[in-house]
Amino acid sequence: MEIDFQRTLASDTDNLIRFLTRESWSFHTVSDVDRATARRWIDEGRFESEDSRSFWIVVDKETVGLIRLMDLTDDTPLFDLRIRAEHRKRGIGVRAVTWLTRYVFEEFPQVCRIEGTTRQDNRPMRRVFLRCGYAKEAHYRDAWPAADGTVHDTVGYGILRRDWETGRVKRVQWNDEPAD
Repeated sequence: MEIDFQRTLASDTDNLIRFLTRESWSFHTVSDVDRATARRWIDEGRFESEDSRSFWIVVDKETVGLIRLMDLTDDTPLFDLRIRAEHRKRGIGVRAVTWLTRYVFEEFPQVCRIEGTTRQDNRPMRRVFLRCGYAKEAHYRDAWPAADGTVHDTVGYGILRRDWETGRVKRVQWNDEPAD
């Protein structure tokens, strides 16, 4: 499988709108994006601005996903990953997160860590985080509202520059509550 990451261009507006609106994104806060919302997001600079960059994930010359980097002017950026349903479970997520981690740490020397969140029930994405060297750092109860009115827990992951450089991840000690 040949995989490439191509930065979105100003001329990609129609492609972005099509990509966002033709798929249901069940593990995103807005799972069904309409054209007006997609257009507003683009006009607001969510995909390209001083603070954000986006990249198409292209597999064997077919666009299968999108990476959106956010808060790039901070020392702790975030990312959003969307892979079309028919292309999931093929290792693309691991390759995309590995690529974006390297890209951010090499392109932005001030960045000391990268963060990402997902719903607790998004087990495939949680496995991607772990396979890519990210450590679970947070668990927020009832923090992710879904379009159907349900509320899910949110799980946060992060990778430190030193984790990435050394290939060794120090996991968070979860059972450190003080005894009375």
